[in-house]
Amino acid sequence: MKALSYFLFYTYIGLVILAGFWGAFVGPRLDHVWLFDLDTSTLPEYSRVNLISQYRFLRALELGYGLFAVLFTKEIFTHKTFNGLFLLIMFSGVLARVVSLVIDGSPSWLFYFFLAYELLGVVVIFFYTRKTTLYYDY
Repeated sequence: MKALSYFLFYTYIGLVILAGFWGAFVGPRLDHVWLFDLDTSTLPEYSRVNLISQYRFLRALELGYGLFAVLFTKEIFTHKTFNGLFLLIMFSGVLARVVSLVIDGSPSWLFYFFLAYELLGVVVIFFYTRKTTLYYDY
């Protein structure tokens, strides 16, 4: 279970860092086309600028979460406080996707893949770290 936990952790965090950096600093407009089939140039300027600005901000937070996880990988797998925070954030993403399914409707297959992969990661890492998390940090 250790190898699977670390595999899911690093692939998830790697994608979080890549998507965060890309969406915040390189290609948010391409993200909108690839992920949402939305050409932002068709929006009124006010809407386009605000949408892209907010998207960059959220992707930057995603990048920060990924960098946090890489810098504190050891602590995430050994300290209850870091572990709980990491799993809470990861599970919040899964929960948000489920809420969106219920309220907003069915997304593309790619979002179902992310939902399944993230849920698998949360479950596997949670059960593996029940044996490896040692103590609270405070």
